[in-house]
Amino acid sequence: MQPQGAPPPPRRIRVCHVITRLELGGAQRNTLYTVRHLDRRRFEVSLIAGRGGMLDGEAECIPDVTTMFVPPLIRPVHPVSDARALVSLVRIFRRLQPDIVHTHSSKAGILGRWAARYAAVPVIVHTIHGYGFHERQAPPVYWLLRASEVASARITSHFITVSRADLDAGVHWGLFPPSRVTLIRSGVELAAFPSRDRHTPLHDQLGLTPDAPLVGMVACLKPQKAPLDFVRLAQRVLARIQNAHFVLVGDGDLRARVESEVIDRGLAHCFHMLGWRCDVPAILESLSVFVLTSLWEGLPRVVPEAMAAGTPVVATRVNGTPEAVADGVTGYLVEPGDIETMAERIVFLLQHPAEARCMGQQGHDRVAEFCIDRMVSQQEDLYRELAAR
Repeated sequence: MQPQGAPPPPRRIRVCHVITRLELGGAQRNTLYTVRHLDRRRFEVSLIAGRGGMLDGEAECIPDVTTMFVPPLIRPVHPVSDARALVSLVRIFRRLQPDIVHTHSSKAGILGRWAARYAAVPVIVHTIHGYGFHERQAPPVYWLLRASEVASARITSHFITVSRADLDAGVHWGLFPPSRVTLIRSGVELAAFPSRDRHTPLHDQLGLTPDAPLVGMVACLKPQKAPLDFVRLAQRVLARIQNAHFVLVGDGDLRARVESEVIDRGLAHCFHMLGWRCDVPAILESLSVFVLTSLWEGLPRVVPEAMAAGTPVVATRVNGTPEAVADGVTGYLVEPGDIETMAERIVFLLQHPAEARCMGQQGHDRVAEFCIDRMVSQQEDLYRELAAR
C-alpha cells in the first residue's frame, strides 16, 4: 500500500515497436527480444507488425505486451495497401498514446514514422538495420527511396544504427547530425552458445561422418544475400576438398533459382538446403566455416552468432561486417562477388584446421561487445533520456 503523503510512483514510459514483418531475421529476433525484456517497472510495451511472419505466434505469446497485426503493412510498394496501413497505424497510435514509437525496417520505418507524426507521438525513434536504398538499384528506385528516407529523417527524433559504417554514412548524407544518432550493436544471446562442439546432431541428421567438413550460410534467400554466389563457390571448394558438404539455412524468393543452380552444377549430393531452422546456434557450432556472400548489409547478426559459436567466418567486406570480423584474425573478408577468392579462403581453412580453430577462438573471445542484454540496456537508457527531454 502506498504510504499516505508519499509521491505516486512515476508513470511507465509507453513504447511501441513497429516492424514490417516478423520473419526469421536478425532485426526481427532482436526486436522480439527487446519487447520481451524491457523493464516492466519502467516501460509499458506494445508491438505492431504486418501479418504472415514465422515469428507471429512467438510475438503473440510474449507476456505483458500488446501485440497487434496490420495486414496492409507489407514489404512491396503498393499505394493502396500503404495508404491503408498508414491510416491503421495512425488510429492505433491515437488509441495507445505511446510516448515513444520505435520503428524498424524500411517500409515500417517510413509509414510508422509518418503515422506517429500524424498521431502527435512525442518521440519517434528509428533503427537503421542497413539502408533500404543502395547503388545496385535502378536509379529511379534508388532516388525515390533515398528521398523518402530524407523526408522521414526530418520528423525523426533520434536514430539508432547497428554499425559505425551506417552511422557515418547517415551523417555524410545529411540524414541526421551526430547528436541525433546512437550506435547500439545488434545483440546475440551468448548463453545459447555454450558448447562449441564441432560435432553436433547436424552431422547425424545429414548422414555424414563426424570428420566431414561442413561449410554453411544462414540467410534469407533474396538478392541482398547473393545465395547463388554461395552455390558457385561451393563448386569451386568441392573441386579441391572432395568430401566437403554445404548447408544453406533460410528461405525466400530465390529458393527455386538456388535449387536449379545446385542441380546444374552437380552439387545435389553434397548441398543441403535446410529451410528456416530454429536451432541456428547448434548449426553454427557444427560448421567448419561460416560464409556470408551478402552484397550489402547493416551489421548481420548471424556473423557475431558464428563468432559466439567459435566458428571462423569468411564474409564479404560490406558496410558493418568488418566491424565484427577482423580480417586474418577471426576470419577473412573478401570483396562482394569475388567468388574465387572466397573459395580460396574457405579451402585454406579446411586444409588448416589448427588455424581455423584459432580464428574461431579469437572470434569467441571478441564477441562480448554484441551481448543482447547490453543492447536492451542501452535502448532503455536512450528511451529514458529521450522521454525526459
